[in-house]
Amino acid sequence: MTHTLHRVGEGLEEDYVILMMPSKDINHKGAAPKLRRYLEMAMEAGAIKIGDCRNGNEYHQGGVPRILENLQDQSVVHAVFTNPEAVAKALRLFKAAELGLCVVVSGIFDRVEKCCGEAGLKQHTINQSLGRWGRTDKLPPSEILQLNTMCGHGMVSVGLIEEVIADIKSGGCTAEEGAERLFGPCVCGIFNPHRAAKLLRVMEKN
Repeated sequence: MTHTLHRVGEGLEEDYVILMMPSKDINHKGAAPKLRRYLEMAMEAGAIKIGDCRNGNEYHQGGVPRILENLQDQSVVHAVFTNPEAVAKALRLFKAAELGLCVVVSGIFDRVEKCCGEAGLKQHTINQSLGRWGRTDKLPPSEILQLNTMCGHGMVSVGLIEEVIADIKSGGCTAEEGAERLFGPCVCGIFNPHRAAKLLRVMEKN
């Protein structure tokens, strides 16, 4: 999975995503209860957000309990974390459960490697974004990209980000409320509102 690889900017030390998925036609049959258990363990470890690529995040489904209820065998689920200690705890829980599904951790390489080591695990594959190519002059400013790239499918639009920033500067909402608004369109649930709120507070002053 590569849609979590393109995050850029400040605060990446507080931005980790764990993806869990079955392999189609290999071990997806009967996977829904295992995916539910993965998400339960992720939340137990300290995940701040979860989502299901197939059915959507908590805003699409009407709350976290509905995410857990609506999981399907071919769902691809995600959990967002803000610190490596919680990631390591989640990995220890996953390892002990031995549910047999693929787990992908996105974050700064050396920190993810340390989390795996603390959980008694070793990475067997590493994916790396090669950055942006072509007419990069057409991209939005870097401070906008910091927020836009937290949704790997581009569902958190530049227009919405600019609207939220304007609302915060005018006093229409807080940075935390704005961050939650930006999380909403990210169907997979990989947008990190904790990091987003910190970035928005900086933008509010500029």
